[in-house]
Amino acid sequence: KLSCSVLFRSLTVVHFHAPWAPQCSQMNDVMAELAKEHKHTMFVKLEAEAVPEVSEKYEITSVPTFLLFKGGEKIDRLDGAHAPELTNKVQRLGSGGGGAARAGDVRKEDLNERLKRLINAAPCMLFMKGSPQEPRCGFSRQIVQILKDHNVQYSSFDILSDEEVRQGLKTYSNWPTYPQVYVSGELLGGLDIIKELVESGELENTFPKTVSLENRLKSLINKSPVMLFMKGNKEAAKCGFSRQILEIMNSAGVEYETFDILGDEEVRQGLKTYSNWPTFPQLYVKGELIGGLDIVKELKENGELASVLKGEN
Repeated sequence: KLSCSVLFRSLTVVHFHAPWAPQCSQMNDVMAELAKEHKHTMFVKLEAEAVPEVSEKYEITSVPTFLLFKGGEKIDRLDGAHAPELTNKVQRLGSGGGGAARAGDVRKEDLNERLKRLINAAPCMLFMKGSPQEPRCGFSRQIVQILKDHNVQYSSFDILSDEEVRQGLKTYSNWPTYPQVYVSGELLGGLDIIKELVESGELENTFPKTVSLENRLKSLINKSPVMLFMKGNKEAAKCGFSRQILEIMNSAGVEYETFDILGDEEVRQGLKTYSNWPTFPQLYVKGELIGGLDIVKELKENGELASVLKGEN
C-alpha cells in the first residue's frame, strides 16, 4: 500500500508502472542507479492497474508516472520516461531544499524549456491550485466550474505541487496570479478574462477544438451499437481489466467493436470528461454509457448482460 511508503521524512519516489510497457522497464533501471547514489531516498514501484483506487486518487492516466513525496505530502510529479528530469528532481528534492543553482543562467533556461513543454502539453492548459476534482482555492474552483459548464476540454497542472513552476510561470508569462489558462501555447489570462469571455459570448470561439472533440467522441461512441473503449484491442488487450472484459464480451455472443485508447491520448482524456467516468475500459450501447468492468460483471452475474448489449433494457 502507498500510505506506509510515503510517511518517511526523507524523499520517497513512487513509480506507477505497467509490466507490458518497455519504457517502464527502462525507468526501473534508472531508478536502480539513482538508488545507489541516493541512499536516503526511498524508491517504490506500484503497478498502476493493480491499485486502481490509488491511481485514480493521484490522477495516474499513463505510465510511467512518478510521484515524489516528503513527510507524507506529494511535492512533485513527472509524467513520462524522462530520465534526466527524474534525476534532476531526485538530486534537487533529495538534498532537503530547493537546491542551489549550479549555473543560474543554464538553470533558468532549463526551467523555461520545461514551462514551454507544460504550456503546450494540451491545446488548453489550466495552471491552478489543486486539481479539477479537488480545487484548492476559490478562484480555481470557479474557473473549473466555468470550463465544465461550457464543455471545454482541457488538461491541468497543480502549481502547489511544484514551487519551481509556480514561481517560474509568473515571470515567464508576466502574469503574477493563478489560475492561468493557455490556449495553443499562448496565455489567455485568469479568472477575470474567462468571465469576460463568458459574458461576451466569445468563450466557445476561443476553444474551437473542444467542439470538434465532442463531435468526434459522439461519432466514436455511436460507431457501432456496442462500443468498447479499452487498452489494446480484441486481439491483444494491454491491461488486466481490458482482458477480463473481453472474455465476458466474447462469451456473450454479441457483435461489438473496440477502440484502443492507448493510441489516442485526446480521446482517452476527453472521454473521461465527456462521460464523467474516470477509468477504462468503458462500454457503450447505442451511444449510452453502460459502465466499466465491475458493472459488466454485475450484469453477467444477474443474467442481464445479453439483453443490455442488445439494447432491450
